[in-house]
Amino acid sequence: MKNFYLLVLLCMVFVPVCTNAQADIHFSQFYETTTLRNPAMVGVSSGNYKVSAYYRSQWSSVANPYETILINGEYRFALSGSSNDYLSVGLLGYNDKAGDIDQKISAVYPAINFNKSLNQANNSYLSFGFTGGYQQYSFDPSKATFNNQFQNGSFYAGNPTLENLPNPKFVVYDIGAGINYNFTPGSSDEATYMFGISGYHFTQPDLSYYLTHRNTENTRWNVNAGMIRDLNVDYMLQVHANYANQGTYSELIGGILLGWKSFSLHADPTFSIFAGSLFRYGDAIIPVIKLKYKGMSLGTSYDINVSTLKPASYMQGGFEITLSLTGDYPPGSSVYKKTVCPRF
Repeated sequence: MKNFYLLVLLCMVFVPVCTNAQADIHFSQFYETTTLRNPAMVGVSSGNYKVSAYYRSQWSSVANPYETILINGEYRFALSGSSNDYLSVGLLGYNDKAGDIDQKISAVYPAINFNKSLNQANNSYLSFGFTGGYQQYSFDPSKATFNNQFQNGSFYAGNPTLENLPNPKFVVYDIGAGINYNFTPGSSDEATYMFGISGYHFTQPDLSYYLTHRNTENTRWNVNAGMIRDLNVDYMLQVHANYANQGTYSELIGGILLGWKSFSLHADPTFSIFAGSLFRYGDAIIPVIKLKYKGMSLGTSYDINVSTLKPASYMQGGFEITLSLTGDYPPGSSVYKKTVCPRF
């Protein structure tokens, strides 16, 4: 109980830290995007596989919306029939589009994670994860406009731009790694805790369309924490927090979800509904609703913008929806399941 209140207090205290917007793509439902948050979290779930899809649309009230589509798959398997240790593999891909000239980032991130059991009860695991990314940046030069194309306040597409445009496409490679610890203290499984740290862009790739100009991408450091706790037979609580720092930019987001569970004849809940709110400091208040039916999960959230941009955005930030399927393959393999932390 002491650990539970300590984690809630830490999330409340450290959310109001002075931060700026994160430079990498991000999701408000950050606890769902394991590979981009910490590769050591890949495969750490209640089932041995998870397949997910995500969609985010942001700033539609200000300009052309920033749109991100992401798909992700994870699978965990024991190293041997009697082993308490597991290996997890994952594959994530996303496409991010922003602005009038369709600036795009398309990326693929395979990941691998080793989950080491730290005791005979198998309720304490230390995980080491790695990921390597392929990223393609591009834009559509035909959608760009320049001063030379305007005459007397009118736009003429046929006017020469007199601009020496760069190659509208380039590719970079990325490396990331992380460590994560999750545990269920004591003999009771009513609460599970998780803490981890990770880093991305260790190669510090050059993000520039011009060959003669370098724009090195800073390493992004990420700290993750989470807790899930049964309050009683019917209700449960989830606490999520994440801090990211990349160069001069940083982001701190955290919040609480309260869940209600409906049981049938099975040991696991048949239906669950979660509701709560997240807070991205200096940027947005984010109400969240999440529905779970057996292994299927549907989450929706909306960013209510409270930053200095709110006069232009009318407090409208970003809509986000996540869909995932978690289970065990082959069927029945959950009978000998050891990696139970965390069970999000």
